[in-house]
Amino acid sequence: MTVTELVSYDEALASYDPVMGLEVHVELGTRTKMFCGCSTELGAEANSQVCPTCLGLPGALPVVNKAGVESAIRIGLALNCRIADWCRFARKNYFYPDMPKNFQTSQYDEPIAFDGYLDVQLEDGEVFRVEIERAHMEEDTGKSTHVGGATGRIHGASHSLLDYNRAGIPLIEIVTKPIVGAGERAPEVAKAYVAELRELIKALGVSEARMEMGQMRCDVNLSLRPQGTEKFGTRSETKNVNSLRSVERAARFEIQRHAAVLSSGGTIIQETRHFHEDDGSTTSGRVKEEAEDYRYFPEPDLVPVAPSREWVEELRGTLPELPRVRRMRLREEWGISEHEMQSVLNAGAVDPIVATVDAGAPADQARKWWMGELARRANEDGVELTALPITPEQVARICALVAEGSLNDKLARQTIEGVLAGEGGPDEIVEKRGLKIVSDEGALGTAVDEAIAGNPGIAEKVRGGKIQAAGALVGAVMKATRGQADAGRARQMILEKLGVEG
Repeated sequence: MTVTELVSYDEALASYDPVMGLEVHVELGTRTKMFCGCSTELGAEANSQVCPTCLGLPGALPVVNKAGVESAIRIGLALNCRIADWCRFARKNYFYPDMPKNFQTSQYDEPIAFDGYLDVQLEDGEVFRVEIERAHMEEDTGKSTHVGGATGRIHGASHSLLDYNRAGIPLIEIVTKPIVGAGERAPEVAKAYVAELRELIKALGVSEARMEMGQMRCDVNLSLRPQGTEKFGTRSETKNVNSLRSVERAARFEIQRHAAVLSSGGTIIQETRHFHEDDGSTTSGRVKEEAEDYRYFPEPDLVPVAPSREWVEELRGTLPELPRVRRMRLREEWGISEHEMQSVLNAGAVDPIVATVDAGAPADQARKWWMGELARRANEDGVELTALPITPEQVARICALVAEGSLNDKLARQTIEGVLAGEGGPDEIVEKRGLKIVSDEGALGTAVDEAIAGNPGIAEKVRGGKIQAAGALVGAVMKATRGQADAGRARQMILEKLGVEG
């Protein structure tokens, strides 16, 4: 049956317990494809990075990419997985136009890594453990572009264009065990898990994990079971969700949709669904196949992968400080709260702040500019913080100019504006725009004299002991110097000239 209305989230959780499974595909940053030597570089002309092997032409034989296997092992180790002594590839058989071979080379019941976990921290500090079923190697498909329809999907399109440049690019699919016990926080857990996984992948250096570019995408499997029961319900799978916010929204929507279907006496269909960014809804895609429908069988053209224990331990030694451990260390070094650290993480500011501190800036100042003026600008422009045309070294230089008294906050913001506009580095912009603070005694003294002469009533109040009234005279000095006066020195000179001790 079709349900057009959702039950409220609270009503859904009062009757049902959500069970989730998250499947995350990560596109590895190898130079060549998983089973051939074709380039993986983005932006090439359609179908220019293909060969007989990745097109599945008769007689072409695949060879495993060692760097892809190495990345898979490192990901497995970072996820606390066991690494297989022996594993092999399988053929996953199904027809779709963007799959040139009519099967996908993947792993089925013998993955490279299995039985792990990832601890994720929710916004209130609670830590939730997500157990990992497996992480396995496979190849990506090509790209279909449906032309002529209103939605960009195949329905209503007049024709489709196929680009096989992406076919054969290495993927790691990371599959969780059923996530139970999250209750009303299930959507938040889903978002936090994908966020933590993305940070982990980036820290390992195996992928840029840019979700908006399809380098990392999540399938959200969800089912409901009546409160107090153990048997899982029928699941739906929302495919290719490509942002953290959308992962959370997709899980929430499906909880409400499933509850509406079940509460009205309907039956959940096991199917794939499409997520719609505009309103956060999902719509039906196709009936979901079971594993046996894919007719998995061992890939006859590839030898098994048998990583030695020595190699695995050597790769374990290359693991970086894991993101959650690093955040705990940085939070302590920076002296900030859990909530503040979460805000830094949500803004994507951890790495820029660290790099700015490494360039010589105090941590509080680095955090102030990245989380303030720069975060505001990134939000206005609709880009990631790291996509702004300003470097951590430039931000550190601005911090230094403020610390030495050459700039105040207002002038520093103008300097940042100039850097973002492409006018040059901080020192160059200060010189070009004439932004340096007026602190020499002559120019500042003249501005102070004019402020006192132009506001005799206020000057008299200051002489009479109302020292706080000096703020108005400082304001007049700042106005006269276009905000470039050293406010502290201006106040000191005002009080000296009026014969008052501050």
